[in-house]
Amino acid sequence: MSHYDIGNELYSKMLDPLMMYSCGYWKNATTLAEAQEQKLKLICEKLHLSPGQKVLDIGCGWGGFAYYAAKNYKVNVVGITLSKAQQEIAKKRCSGLNVEIRFQDYRDIDEQFDRIVSIGMLEHVGYKNYNKFMQTLNRSLTDNGICLLHFIGGNETNLTLDRWINKYIFPNGLIPSMAQIGKAMENQLVIEDLHNIGIHYDHTLKAWHNNFINSWDELKDNYNNTFYLKWIYYLMSSAASFRSRRLNLWQIVARKSGRLIEYQPIRF
Repeated sequence: MSHYDIGNELYSKMLDPLMMYSCGYWKNATTLAEAQEQKLKLICEKLHLSPGQKVLDIGCGWGGFAYYAAKNYKVNVVGITLSKAQQEIAKKRCSGLNVEIRFQDYRDIDEQFDRIVSIGMLEHVGYKNYNKFMQTLNRSLTDNGICLLHFIGGNETNLTLDRWINKYIFPNGLIPSMAQIGKAMENQLVIEDLHNIGIHYDHTLKAWHNNFINSWDELKDNYNNTFYLKWIYYLMSSAASFRSRRLNLWQIVARKSGRLIEYQPIRF
């Protein structure tokens, strides 16, 4: 989780007010803040949230989803992270809401939830752990529960990450393929809905790039010129990968098998 501990100030300047470090949804948005709120609304509606439900947020980041869902849908959220820097801000952001932010590994979850969401977490799981991840979802969902996975996916199966990204940006990360995720879900979960919003990541990354450039004077005392050039390359090369459709952003809605309940897909 070293990528998330390089400075909360960097992310607070680069991201939207809720500090969502994942693809926004720009269909009805003109600003980054609007795009991220639209994404959160889309996720909450796909999860069919209702007051009083118990929701698990795996890899909760700086608490943006937990805050939004608890405030707007009156659900009880448990967010887990392995970043102390993220946990600190998430706790402050969600103060006064029915939200608990834990420093916890997803493999240590030992309770059930009505809903489970994972936003930008699968990229850190690794192919050796995909089966374990899906088993954890299956074990942690109530019988009528729903989970949503929001993650970057590649068009081909790889067992290693781009060497530059692995060295300088996301150590030990990996972009999963649909084949890998589908295989890991076998006998664990049933896919109810699949939605690719990858074209929206190009816009999101360009917005982050602009925020980073415009905030550099406030950030440069804590970083150096090498970091500046590295970060710009990371953001712009990532945007190009989504623009060329080499990378996708998938949202998968899934349930346990054997549930004879029709799922109503959400699009807006």
